[in-house]
Amino acid sequence: MPSPLVETFRTPELRKKIVFVLFILVLYRAGATMPSPGIRFQVLEQCLKPADDKTSTGAEQVYSLINMFSGGALLQLSIFAIGIMPYITASIIVQLLTVVIPRFEELRKEGQAGQAKMTQYTRYLTVALALLQATGIVAMASSGALLQGTGKANCTGKDILINQNIGSLALIVIVMVAGAMLVMWFGELITERGIGNGMSLLISAGIVARIPHEGVQIFKSRGVFTGCMVIVAGLIIVAGVVFIEMGQRRIPVQYAKRMVGRKMYGGSSTYLPLKVNQAGVIPVIFASSLLYLPMLITNLIPQGDGGAEGWRTWVTKHLISSSDPVHIISYFLLIIFFTYFYVAVTFNPQERADDMKKYGGFIPGIRPGQPTADYLGYVLSRITLPGSIYLGVIAILPNLFLEAGSGGASAQNLPFGGTALLIMVVVALDTVKQINSQLMQRKYEGFLN
Repeated sequence: MPSPLVETFRTPELRKKIVFVLFILVLYRAGATMPSPGIRFQVLEQCLKPADDKTSTGAEQVYSLINMFSGGALLQLSIFAIGIMPYITASIIVQLLTVVIPRFEELRKEGQAGQAKMTQYTRYLTVALALLQATGIVAMASSGALLQGTGKANCTGKDILINQNIGSLALIVIVMVAGAMLVMWFGELITERGIGNGMSLLISAGIVARIPHEGVQIFKSRGVFTGCMVIVAGLIIVAGVVFIEMGQRRIPVQYAKRMVGRKMYGGSSTYLPLKVNQAGVIPVIFASSLLYLPMLITNLIPQGDGGAEGWRTWVTKHLISSSDPVHIISYFLLIIFFTYFYVAVTFNPQERADDMKKYGGFIPGIRPGQPTADYLGYVLSRITLPGSIYLGVIAILPNLFLEAGSGGASAQNLPFGGTALLIMVVVALDTVKQINSQLMQRKYEGFLN
């Protein structure tokens, strides 16, 4: 066993944090398998049984994104069925409003107090979105539309739901909304009391939980050769993701000497690291969430309307099907857009230039102030372009290969797809860095040394 790993568990504080995170993840997975009240779980399992004979049912293709992020909890109608998706969508909306509404921009600049206020707004919006999403899912389950394409003609709402009265349906909605709030709280607990990246760890845990089942289905439905090729392709993607994620552009920064009282400060040289993928996995999650919204809207529109049926057909054919060119191009462009957007929100060249000037720092050959901000913006834009293209290619290329070899079955929900592998690898790297930084504060050595 490597010495840094031993030192991690020998450090009492770090050991408690890791055990706490594992405990929260166990609770999360337990809730993801616990059915909501008023659900006939045996009937639901029978409706989903055809998924053992092929890669994806029609229902799983429609809900592949949220079902993947929830670790399969959605189609099981568990108490954590909608999982972390309402919080992700609320975060997208709040961050978009930061650019549009001056009040939100002021809160972002206020530091920790302003961030706490924006977090509170995100929570309120999460409740509203969770209520909307849970209502739509329960309504579809009641009408029998949730599990269309499962191959079971008798999988209707009367079979899945014990009662069809308003009280029973409202109880299921309330339980699902409460479950979404509990998942959000789990993520915040991991961020505050654990090792950070709470929401990302919950998403990654849901994806990892599906790997054994989905891996077995690949071998059963497509044969040993195809299954081995998928594993080899996944390992190649993992190696590529690790290589790109560790890449960074180091901008040298020199601090001039200055006198404070009778002491001399400064005179040191350091660097400002700019990662090739400065935005991490957030753009992929944001783009996936945004592609999910049209589907949610169409499901809430009553059936029978001619115009609505045409819109629902177009969305199902082009935006939901992961093999359709419209879906692929939209997904790719949304990833690029959210990469630039998230980098612009999280990294402000003007603020970095002002901070460097305030403490006597400068980039050799670049004047302090506005020239430094312009230079940082130029370098950041040059780095963000290949980073965004890398995210887009990793997200869509494996799906293209799987679609070509699967006869049209959806591959987006596979844990071996590009989006899932990207999330797992990036979250794992960030978690290792978090543990390493906390370990270095105490032992001055870590995993990456």
